[in-house]
Amino acid sequence: MKPSDQGPLLRRKSSTPHYQTFGGISPPKSRGQPLSEQSNNSSSNDLSSGHNEDEDHSSPLPKRQMAILAIIALCEQTALNSISPYLPEMASTFPEVNPSQVGVYVGTIASAFALAQMMTGLFWGWLSDHIGRKPVILCGTILTAACFVAFGFCRTLWQAVLVQAVMGIVNGNQGVVSTCLGEMTDRSNQSKAFTYLPVIYGIGGITGPMLGGLLVMPKNTYPYLYPNLFSAAVLVVDFAITAVFLEESLEEAQDLPPLNQRVQSLFTWLWQFSSSARRPTYLRKGSKKSRRNAEDSDNEDTSDNESDGGLPQLIPHAGEELKRSDVFTRDTILLLVTYLIFQLSNISFNSLYPVFAQADPPTGRNLDPEEIGLSLAFAGLVTIVFQVGLFGKLRDKMGNRWAYRAGLGLFVAAYILMPFVGYKREGSGGSGEPDLSAGLGWLWVEIGAVLLIKTVAAVGGLTSALLLVS
Repeated sequence: MKPSDQGPLLRRKSSTPHYQTFGGISPPKSRGQPLSEQSNNSSSNDLSSGHNEDEDHSSPLPKRQMAILAIIALCEQTALNSISPYLPEMASTFPEVNPSQVGVYVGTIASAFALAQMMTGLFWGWLSDHIGRKPVILCGTILTAACFVAFGFCRTLWQAVLVQAVMGIVNGNQGVVSTCLGEMTDRSNQSKAFTYLPVIYGIGGITGPMLGGLLVMPKNTYPYLYPNLFSAAVLVVDFAITAVFLEESLEEAQDLPPLNQRVQSLFTWLWQFSSSARRPTYLRKGSKKSRRNAEDSDNEDTSDNESDGGLPQLIPHAGEELKRSDVFTRDTILLLVTYLIFQLSNISFNSLYPVFAQADPPTGRNLDPEEIGLSLAFAGLVTIVFQVGLFGKLRDKMGNRWAYRAGLGLFVAAYILMPFVGYKREGSGGSGEPDLSAGLGWLWVEIGAVLLIKTVAAVGGLTSALLLVS
């Protein structure tokens, strides 16, 4: 019996029956590969006879593993959201920054993270397909924690941009976590499972900004160190929980050796490669294998792979690969293009709002980091209430496509309304005429209304997009 036959993967697969809603149809061997004509014909009778019965069937949710994924997402969102409240004030303290152009430099710092994450997102997805989801999540978590510690010591603009860029390079966990959730569920319970993911983001949207704003110590030598140390500590706890409790969801990972052996092989390969060893072990193993299989033409490809890459213990032999035409269909391309616009709107709002809130009137609203953190925490609370109480009912009536379209439209409304938010004090508008609304009470009501619209747009659109692409 192979070791993988009695590991947690086998228990997970048996307890989570994939494609259970389609009776008589065996799952495809490669991820996302469409069913063959023969499979459809052989199962047409079973499908038609049990259609009504299967519609009512819903596979049980893997609650234990979903709870682990929720903790991972919560810790990461708490850490990442903790930066927003103090970033404008932090950027204004850098010697290179012109106080009248704080928004430009805040955008530069935020863009460094987003651009680096965009450039490496496909790599982390590819790597997780080959070595497993768990190692990628562990690597991203601990490296992101190290970046937070470094960010707390930044005193210049170039240091902040560099650290944020590195943080974006090493952090690809959000996509991998969503992939894990999709692999742990099937089509009968995916809509229910993915509904909870934005709720976790909402909780992180409460805890992150509150703690980030409250832990700033203006009188210290490094006033923004404490929020970053707290974020790093949260991610270290996340790392420990993931290492102990998270099960691997990639089915092909059962063909790999244990995680510690893969990590040891990786560092051995890196050390021998970088030190220019005369006879590295991976070449010796490959050459022996090549000589042993020289007369066997069927094993020639295997010998070449092991002698060339030296990573036979890290990356298993890939099976049937999906064609580009199978992945990039018309609907998929349209969804990706519109999702690009959606995320551009979402990330731009998240970056611009703290700048707008912190700037002096009439450009901004002169809020301090604590007030910015509280307003963002309110947005996180709205996320939870909307996702748990309202979104499911609205989605059932509207459908995922119309819910996604509504999210895009609400972003337009949020952008139009935000400049009309009132001021803390009468006459701060600078026009010499009475402001339409002024006073702290009106300010919070109007900011809350705009953040409510934006949050509903972001949560509804994100959940609908995840369900559409899955």
